[in-house]
Amino acid sequence: MVRVAINVEQLLQPAPGGIGRYTAELVRLLPERSVDLVAFAANHARKKVDKALEEAGVPWLAPVVLRLPRPLLYDAWHLTGAAGPLKRLSPVDLVHAPSAAVPPTDGVPLVVTLHDAATVVIPEAFSARGRWFHARGIDAAARRARLVIAVSHASADELAAHTVIDPARIRVVPNGVDLARATPEAVESVRRALRLERPYVVWVGARQPRKNVGVLLDAWAHVAATTGLPHELVLAGPSAGREEDLAVARRLRGLGRLLGPVPVTQVPALLAGADLLAFPSLHEGFGLPVLEAMAQGTAVACSDIPALREVAGEAAVRLPPRDVDAWVDALGGLLRNDDARERLVRLGLERASQFSWDRCADATVAVYQEALGG
Repeated sequence: MVRVAINVEQLLQPAPGGIGRYTAELVRLLPERSVDLVAFAANHARKKVDKALEEAGVPWLAPVVLRLPRPLLYDAWHLTGAAGPLKRLSPVDLVHAPSAAVPPTDGVPLVVTLHDAATVVIPEAFSARGRWFHARGIDAAARRARLVIAVSHASADELAAHTVIDPARIRVVPNGVDLARATPEAVESVRRALRLERPYVVWVGARQPRKNVGVLLDAWAHVAATTGLPHELVLAGPSAGREEDLAVARRLRGLGRLLGPVPVTQVPALLAGADLLAFPSLHEGFGLPVLEAMAQGTAVACSDIPALREVAGEAAVRLPPRDVDAWVDALGGLLRNDDARERLVRLGLERASQFSWDRCADATVAVYQEALGG
């Protein structure tokens, strides 16, 4: 049995997102594969830790809480190599950093998962602090990691082309998806809980600039004004700040709903109840909501960008992310054409079946073994 220390700080953030989901699934599945996990996180009140872990679906996890809060901890790791976690965790055989927060490990083998190089490829979509943090994390991964996991071939190519990571040390381990479909009863329960009375198109994610939600809002306003469809547009995900939330809510007035964060337990049913997922991102490292919608039997229209081409294949309608007219035509056309949506549903279910979190966990263990020289 290999003893692995893993940073679970992503589970404690207000918007865990795809990296949080990835971390939660590894924490859930790796112990079944002869991996003795030692979880750790930055300094938080124990009540917050317990609540976040319950919401992430891993309430049994008992991470070691380090002394420094997250911003100070990460800066100490990246700038000075101080405050490493191993004094509180030893002995361990390997450390896994599932994001660009890269701790010093005092010679213990380190594996780092870098989900993309978005801050380099599309820097205007990030704050100065975000660009700075990811640059420091990537540099630390290049110096410290024996191997780097990329979650798609697209993200691996991006990391190789735009960062100092040695391509020879990159291993591709795709994310998975939960293939269990929400029951009709669960869909109805979530619709009642979220007051979704009309048919709907759904978008799921964190409203960052690279998610390109403005194009979707523009396209939907035209669809709603010209087609007479009964649908509304539903946006689900964490707040982007009070002012932006108010601006989006004003644009959606009469056309849809801004739900805010939705519990992870409700997301499958929310996706299953939609007639369509619309996902117009400018950039993704993987694009987990696309695969999650397919697994729930929901048709998908998404951006024609490298990661989504790889993940969705031919099982989605792919569109230029900035072309509002193309999105207008696709949304209106798909919602009026049951046969076209049913075809996408069939293709999507088949596509989703090619991914699983079990496969992701198995491949991750193989990377651990390679990093350990096995």
